[in-house]
Amino acid sequence: MDSADSATAARTAPHEERHEPRAKRRPVHRFSAWLAALLLAGVSTVIGFRTADSDGVTPVPQILAFLPWLIVPAVAGLLLAALARWRVGLVWGVVVLGGVAWFMEPYGKTDDPEGHAVAEIRVMASNVEFGQATQGLLKAVRKEKPDLLFVPECDYSCSDTLRDELPRSDYPYRTASEAGGAEGSVIVSKLPLKKASGLAGTLGMPGAVAELKNGHQVRVQLAHPMPPLPRQLSTWRTELAGIRDYAAEGKRANRSTIIAGDFNATQDHAAFRDILDTGGVRDAASLAGSARTPSWPADLMSPLGTQIDHVLLTPDFSARDARFLEIGHTDHRALVVDVTLHGTDR
Repeated sequence: MDSADSATAARTAPHEERHEPRAKRRPVHRFSAWLAALLLAGVSTVIGFRTADSDGVTPVPQILAFLPWLIVPAVAGLLLAALARWRVGLVWGVVVLGGVAWFMEPYGKTDDPEGHAVAEIRVMASNVEFGQATQGLLKAVRKEKPDLLFVPECDYSCSDTLRDELPRSDYPYRTASEAGGAEGSVIVSKLPLKKASGLAGTLGMPGAVAELKNGHQVRVQLAHPMPPLPRQLSTWRTELAGIRDYAAEGKRANRSTIIAGDFNATQDHAAFRDILDTGGVRDAASLAGSARTPSWPADLMSPLGTQIDHVLLTPDFSARDARFLEIGHTDHRALVVDVTLHGTDR
C-alpha cells in the first residue's frame, strides 16, 4: 500500500466506525417509533371521542369505561418516542397525557344546595349478580342499616330471601320487578312507598315515591340498563336515554329524585353525562369525593376497575361518606352513601 492509499484509509476508517453503531441502532429506533405511534394513535382516538362528547362505536364505549387507565399506554408511547428520539412523538405523547389527565377530573357540579337539612337518608345500591350475593348483601344491610335499598339482578330466590330475612318491622315497604336471573330487581325501604310506574327496559327497573315524615316526597327509581355489548349499543343508549328523560321530567316538575343502581356506564360515557346534564341530577359519589372509586369488576384490586354503580340526586340533596363495599359472590361492589335533603319544612 502506498502512502496515498494509507492516508485515504486513515481518513475513512474513523468515519466508518462512527457510522456503524448508528446504523445498528436504526432498526430499534424505527420499531420504537412505530410502536409509540400505534399506542398514541389508539389513545388519541378514544380521547378524541371523549372530547367530541360521543361514545362512538365498538370498541370505543367499552374502552371509555376505563379511560383513566389509558394513562398506561400513553406513558408507554411517550417513553418509546423518547427511546426513538422522535421529537414529534414526544410532543404527541405529552399532549395525549394532558388529555387523559384533564378528563380524569370529576364531572359535574359539586356546590352545596340551598336551604337547611330537612331529612337524612342512607342509600344502598348493590347488584347481586343473579341473586348469588344475597347472603352477603343481608350482612351488609344489617350492618349499614340503609333507609333505601336498591337491588338489581335480584331473582325470585333473592327477592324471597330479602322478604323472609329482613325484619318487616325495619323494612316493611318494597316494590319489585319480579323475574328470574338478571331481569329481577327490588327496592326495599324503611320509608313508606307509593306505587309509581318504573322504567321500561330489558332488565327490571321498578320505581316508587318515598314519603318522608316531614311531608316531603321523593321519587325513587332503580336503574339497570343493558351493558354496552358490541351488538347492543343501541339498546344501551336507548335505556340510558329513558333514565335521562325520567330525570328531566323530575327537573321540570321540581321534584326531589333519587336514581340508584347499576348504570353500566361511567362519567366518561356521553350517554351518562347526558343524564347528569339534561336531567339535572348529580352523582352522589362525586359529591362525597369518591368520583373514581371503582365498583366493577369487584375481583380486581382497588384502584383497578371502574365506577358503573351510582346514586344520582337532584340538586336539593347533598351527599357524604360514599363507600364501596365487598359483599362477595358478585362482580359488583355495593355502594352506600348518606344523603341529605335540603329545603323548607312543609
